[in-house]
Amino acid sequence: MLMPASNNYYEVSVATDFYSKLLSGANIALAVSALVMIATVLLSYPLAELLSMQLQIVAHIATIIAATILKISYVLRCIALNGLGKEVR
Repeated sequence: MLMPASNNYYEVSVATDFYSKLLSGANIALAVSALVMIATVLLSYPLAELLSMQLQIVAHIATIIAATILKISYVLRCIALNGLGKEVR
């Protein structure tokens, strides 16, 4: 979906700026959530015997939260790419 045609340069510029900032934020959130998810999975499974039960529970809950943030940031990335008229992959 491309941005609606407008004769007003300011409106198009504001929309492009918004989608550019959204893309940048989504990319950062995607990278951070992927790193956090890797860390929490490592803590939850291969390193579980080194942690107390409370920390294992926190690590498992954090894995679910990191996966949720990862999915949301990917959807926001797709929305931003679509808004900029770029290929969504």
